[in-house]
Amino acid sequence: MSIGAIILLLIVGIVLLMLEFLVIPGVTIAGIGGFLCLAGGIFAAYYTHGTATGNIVLLSTIATVVIFTVIGIKSKFWRKVMLESEIKGVVVDVKHDETFKIGDKGKAITRLAPIGKAMINNKIVEAKSIEGFVDENTEVEIIKVQNTNVVVKPLK
Repeated sequence: MSIGAIILLLIVGIVLLMLEFLVIPGVTIAGIGGFLCLAGGIFAAYYTHGTATGNIVLLSTIATVVIFTVIGIKSKFWRKVMLESEIKGVVVDVKHDETFKIGDKGKAITRLAPIGKAMINNKIVEAKSIEGFVDENTEVEIIKVQNTNVVVKPLK
């Protein structure tokens, strides 16, 4: 295999790895393909051009991947194309909220299977049924207040 083909294989591998590191989350075809291209290029350099050339290719490939990764992470260009996601959630501490007390009544606004949402005292709270499934719009009563939810039973 010629040096040009080996270099092309290494460039394709580096590009695929940069896509994997900076754009595509998780282990994907790009990451696996990039790794295989790099390994194939390094193997081809050792096999066709000897140990000295193989060592040079291996060390230069490692250095190039490290340099491009550092540049890519610090670059503002990659920040524009990187996947960014934030989880904006809040855990409601129901136990220390004076709104919910044992015996309060309300209505299931979603199906409790066995956990869902209920409207109690004009507030939506996560409710857990002790009697299995409770259908939507069923009247419920609080029998226990836990840290993040209330335990309810359906009124019959």
